[in-house]
Amino acid sequence: MKVVVAAAGTGGHINPGIAIANEIKKQEPNSQITFIGTPRGLENDLVPRAGYELRTINAYGINRKINIDNVKRLYHTMKSISQAKKIIQELQPDVVIGTGGYICIAVGMAAKKCKIPVVLHESNAFPGMAIKVLSKKADVILTGFKEAKERLSKAKKVVVTGTPTKVKYMNMSQTQKNELKQGLDLNNGLPIVLFFGGSQGAKSINESLVKIISEKMNKDYNILWAAGATGYESIKNQLEEKQIDVQNMKTTKIVPYIYNMEEVLNTVDLVVARSGAMTITEIANVGKPAIFIPFPYATENHQEYNAKVLEKVGAANIILDKNLTAQKLNQNIQAIINNPQKMQEMGINARKIAKDHVEEHIYQEIKKII
Repeated sequence: MKVVVAAAGTGGHINPGIAIANEIKKQEPNSQITFIGTPRGLENDLVPRAGYELRTINAYGINRKINIDNVKRLYHTMKSISQAKKIIQELQPDVVIGTGGYICIAVGMAAKKCKIPVVLHESNAFPGMAIKVLSKKADVILTGFKEAKERLSKAKKVVVTGTPTKVKYMNMSQTQKNELKQGLDLNNGLPIVLFFGGSQGAKSINESLVKIISEKMNKDYNILWAAGATGYESIKNQLEEKQIDVQNMKTTKIVPYIYNMEEVLNTVDLVVARSGAMTITEIANVGKPAIFIPFPYATENHQEYNAKVLEKVGAANIILDKNLTAQKLNQNIQAIINNPQKMQEMGINARKIAKDHVEEHIYQEIKKII
């Protein structure tokens, strides 16, 4: 199979594209897969690291303000359609796959001009502008959530497949979980609450957590906090200014990054996070209760729509960023971890929206189109 994947900007667009490419390679090892991105985004690191060729075009995201900068962006993006067309004509792919974001508009339009089938994947519950623009032209749109399907009424064909992610449910024994807790110095019998902010930033979550820790609100639960490589030193300094030794806290572990996220998510008792599509998918896969603080500046407010997918089935609470305080966050945590039955029910409810064999399902839909 000869494939072009359009994926650029953030990991939320690029990682699903790589996962789909990996499944195609698994099913058809002789496949030729080329990514199209821009010279600026994370794709320049992630795509070559995954072993795929990356071609670039000069496309840009466009905001809704009318100004000179936006006119320039629009001009370059429209011009990039011809750049994408040239690449597609050279490669002659059997299919073009887009995983959302502005790059899909240029590559998708170029593909249709070359009469190449277009398959789109939308991870979010609220479809982005690129998916909406191409909804009539795409041969099929694959979605992570059924809520997205309901918002794509003009599309030719929509199939709910789920979103590909590395994090799956692991049937871990209690011994395995205890070993992991021991490694984190959190094997004290208290529930573990995992906190992480995502790539879009989590200033409000960070501020609330610093207050919870400094005022010792978490007497009934452990905090495992993935603070991010850049945020870690700042948070460490803030706590040390309050005479708190970050290395020797009894119920708190702060780390720059969690490399074994699959194991950790399968072990912890509750997750507090932003609500990107990948995060929602991973929490559903492992079946954990969650408290979401949606990133307020996400395009089309899609993070709040994502969070509502799990809230609707009784698997998550939502605290809007503007309403977040340390006290409110701690109260929400306490209400869940002090009610083991509720915590278990929320986890079971989360699993209800999980999709199994996602990559294989996506591959089969692509084959149908070809």
